[in-house]
Amino acid sequence: MYHRTPRLEIYADRIAMNAKAILALCHEHRIDVACVTKVMGAHPGLVRALDYAGARMLGDSRLHNLEVIADSGVEVPTMLLRAPALSRVADVVRFADISLNSSVETIRHLSDAAVLLRRNHKVVLMVDVGDLREGVWPDRLVELARGACRLPRIDVIGLGTNLACFGGVTPSAANMQSLVDLRDACREATDLELPMISGGNSANLPLLVSGGMPAEINHLRIGEAITLGRNVLDRSPWPGTRQDTLRLVAEVVELERKPSVPVGARAQDAFGGFTEFVDRGTRLRAICNIGRQEMVVDGVQPEDAGIVVLGASSDHLMLDVQDAVTPVRLGDEIGFTPSYGSLLAATTSPSVQKVIVRG
Repeated sequence: MYHRTPRLEIYADRIAMNAKAILALCHEHRIDVACVTKVMGAHPGLVRALDYAGARMLGDSRLHNLEVIADSGVEVPTMLLRAPALSRVADVVRFADISLNSSVETIRHLSDAAVLLRRNHKVVLMVDVGDLREGVWPDRLVELARGACRLPRIDVIGLGTNLACFGGVTPSAANMQSLVDLRDACREATDLELPMISGGNSANLPLLVSGGMPAEINHLRIGEAITLGRNVLDRSPWPGTRQDTLRLVAEVVELERKPSVPVGARAQDAFGGFTEFVDRGTRLRAICNIGRQEMVVDGVQPEDAGIVVLGASSDHLMLDVQDAVTPVRLGDEIGFTPSYGSLLAATTSPSVQKVIVRG
């Protein structure tokens, strides 16, 4: 079958293998996992792979993606990872079994929607232990718990936090223990059981295998370690997983010898930047039919070690192919390994074809 370019090749069987390895590791430590689907837009191939691997919960930050999961026939609990918008609380209750919250006002609106829809909704209270992303500051957590536990149709099932994201703060025994201590304080103040402590994401795995994770942490939300097989703290391969799970493919639409430094007076580029160029003389340059609208330019690695990414406009990717191991011709396809950011952009771009590859 002919597949157009640009395209994203999804090796679903390999992703399933990664998921099995990560799930086995977490279950060995008595940790449940919400397998995160957002980086691939809850693509059916990913959802089926996670289901095959034995996922017992799926998480996503987009309600549309949770709706896709609901329509897929995969019957596992779902978790909304992004704080609910007040304008979407009814959809949150419809499509997510659990949501992460840090505002009693939002939870009150979720309660109203749940009452109208005649269904219970589970809530995890998010607390910020240092990364400065979502979550109440610790000194306000008990107040939040007291307000949430009184609301009808709302089941407050635990606490959660997020690390190694906005602030890049790494999970540690200290900040994980603080989450456990905060759970204990909320228990004492409210009589809530709070059985779930969701300690974070893929960034928590190194702490887990080092033996530094408190035993009370019993839930993680894991995406990149499964889909890309990487330690997200340094992007090194995660033991027991594969990294050749996804492949971004673009086509050469121009091949010309050109100077390596622009000629003429220069101003800002189309994105308001000013690129520094290294004069390497006249080089063979290729332009591919993919750009910043479909990917993060510094987040793709050419499969051919001799190809160098020079930059991109909104529509084109510029490459130095002078030293390519395999000579490049007009119309050739060039494969790239995407980073998390490039995968996110390629998946959500309608101009990138998504293709499941078996084996």
